[in-house]
Amino acid sequence: MIKPNSVKLRSKLIVALVLIQALFLIGIAISYYAIGWYGKEIRLQTLPIDPRDLLYGDYVNLNYDINELSTSLWRGPGDVNDLSNNLYVVLKLDELSKNGTYKAVALYGHKPKIQKDEVVLKGHTNYTGDSTIFVKYGLETYYVPENTGKELEQKANLGKLVANVKVASWGRAVIEDIEIP
Repeated sequence: MIKPNSVKLRSKLIVALVLIQALFLIGIAISYYAIGWYGKEIRLQTLPIDPRDLLYGDYVNLNYDINELSTSLWRGPGDVNDLSNNLYVVLKLDELSKNGTYKAVALYGHKPKIQKDEVVLKGHTNYTGDSTIFVKYGLETYYVPENTGKELEQKANLGKLVANVKVASWGRAVIEDIEIP
């Protein structure tokens, strides 16, 4: 015979597990929207290639100036070749840029303290060359309306595409839009 207390306890545990899972999913959604609410908007110079996805339509693969970084920017402790997969790139407005884009000024293996005019972008190392670190930020794909990808690709090949990106204080970023200055 099953005791009534054990049935009540089991029911409470199931409800608690379902509630925890729901809160976890809501937290993930809120963290994505929080980037838009609290993030700082920056501009990045792009270099795209235009593929097509059967499910999502046209999209543009983007490369940024900040995807290939010199190892001379390393400011973390230890050797740059001993990097873990995660790293933090400090960006600052490029004073020489005609279109107000940001450039990388330092690399860290942990989230650094930054100045008011700087932004930290969290990335993942793809691989490290002799003097170059290749970094992915999760900003490398941008979906566009159908039949507009080729036009963007042509503009990008002329160096005329800039991505407007929102960066949250914890380093996560999303592309707001792509602009032809």
